[in-house]
Order: sequence, then C-alpha cells, then structure tokens
Amino acid sequence: MIIIDGEKVSNEILNSLKDEVSKLKIKPHLVAILVGHNSASETYVGNKIKACDKVGFKSTVIRFPENISEDKLIKEIYKLNNDQGVNGFIVQMPLPKHISEHKIIESIDPSKDVDGFHPVNLGKMLLSLPCFMPATPYGILKLLDYYKIETSGKKCVVVGRSHIVGTPISVLMSRNSYPGNSTVILTHSKTENLKEITKSADILIVALGSPLFITSDMVKEGVVIIDVGINRIPSMVSKSGFRLCGDVDFDDVSPKCSYITPVPKGVGPMTIASLLKNTLQSYKNNPPKEGKMLRTFIKKLKLNDTH
Repeated sequence: MIIIDGEKVSNEILNSLKDEVSKLKIKPHLVAILVGHNSASETYVGNKIKACDKVGFKSTVIRFPENISEDKLIKEIYKLNNDQGVNGFIVQMPLPKHISEHKIIESIDPSKDVDGFHPVNLGKMLLSLPCFMPATPYGILKLLDYYKIETSGKKCVVVGRSHIVGTPISVLMSRNSYPGNSTVILTHSKTENLKEITKSADILIVALGSPLFITSDMVKEGVVIIDVGINRIPSMVSKSGFRLCGDVDFDDVSPKCSYITPVPKGVGPMTIASLLKNTLQSYKNNPPKEGKMLRTFIKKLKLNDTH
C-alpha cells in the first residue's frame, strides 16, 4: 500500500511556479473575497495566501460583512472583472443564505475564474477545450499522473455529485486522455446498492462530505482511493478535542488499497496548487503591459491625492 503524498506533490508544483514567477517583472495577482466570518473559510483563504507568498504572487483578501446584499457583492465582483491588475479571483464558499452562489459564480468573468466554477469553464471542460478546470479535480488528475496510476479501461466510481468535485471529476476521468479513459459510474447518497458498486471500483473517488463513510467491506483488494472529504470529528486524543478525517475510514480501508490519499495532506494541498496554476495561466493568457499598469497606478495615486 502506497500513501499518496499530496503535500509533497503540491510543494513540487509550487516550487516550479516560484521559478517561473521569479523571471516575471510584474507578478500575478490573486484576489480572494471573504463574506462573513466562517472559520473554515478563513483557514482555507489563509492557506491560499501563504501559497501565494511562497511562489511570489501578489495576493489580496477583500472582506465583506455577512449582511452584504447580493447586488452589492455582484457590483464588487464587476470591479474585479474590470481591474487589469487582477489576474484571477475567487469568492470563498459557502456564502450567507440570502446570497445565491449560482448568481455570484455567473457574475465572475470566466477569464478570471481561476476556481473553474463558471458555466463557461465547465462547458469548455465538457468539450475538452482549453479552460480553467475546477481546482480540486485538476489536483486529483495531477496526483494520478505523478504516481503513474493506470486509469485507461479501469472502472472509476465517484461518490458525490457536487459541481465542485464529483460531477467534473466524473467527466475528466472519462475523457480520452491520461489520466482518463476510465469507465465512470457517478453515485450519490441516494444510489441503490451503493456498497456493491463501490466494491467493484478499481479507482474510488469519494467527495460526499460524510466522515468515515467508506469502510473496508465497501472496497475490493488493490483499489486506488482518492479521499476528497475533510471533516472534523470528536477526538479524545487531540488537545482541541477534535481531529480531521476524510470520507474514508483510513485505518480500516488502507490495508486493502494499492494507493490511498490521507486526510489531511492528501487532496487538500493539491487544490491550492491547482488554483495557483490556473492563476498563472490567466496571467499568461492576458499578460500585463508595463506602460498601461504604470498609467493605472499613477491614476490611482491622483485619485487618492486629497491636496
């Protein structure tokens, strides 16, 4: 059994990005929008900013109160769409209930949608056209490629059908490419005979959001498991009283696996690395012009000059 080290692969990708960014006069700029004070969102955005610092990106966090109106948030997004000094931006989910996540995603310029959630990017992905892939599925492909895991002709079962992970990875794993060329079954919490289906999988990708859901009686010997879930559960051992776990019961299942991702340090770091790869690609798609950037900077200085 081989534990897939997402942290190691992520660091190699980030180091490669750092080398590339070091040769640029103007650095790529990633912006993150945070609404409210969700502790998990704060942690996720903090990790993304640390990664930006590591590779030499410029990064900005824009915070809004939880009671910001949907229209106001969309207006702020339009400002970023039109800001030539911003190469990519994300709106950290989840959002307050009074704001439609679909409307927010659709208001983002697809050329700056480095999370890969906009319908334009998802549509292009479906047609195998150049696009920004959703960061987590993109990271999963990178892990399979790094470990040279055979996917062609294999039965790949995906548990979870979200538009962020489950549905896009099911499409990507079925494409005529590597990693891909798999026979894919997309399942979810309402799937009948789920245990029999998961037990037939050569590759099992789990993104259900249900802690320790997959147990050893649900998988076959030699299975490859990609565990996307990250959950907090009570722990008598840790000082905090909680520990992180995936959707797969790692201790129970891992003895039957040929490869398996741990939680944490599995898929999570790859999501961030993929986000930064998308941001650099956005920069390359529309490289900044130094003269124009300087004029914009001077204009902002004049606007801020109150004397």
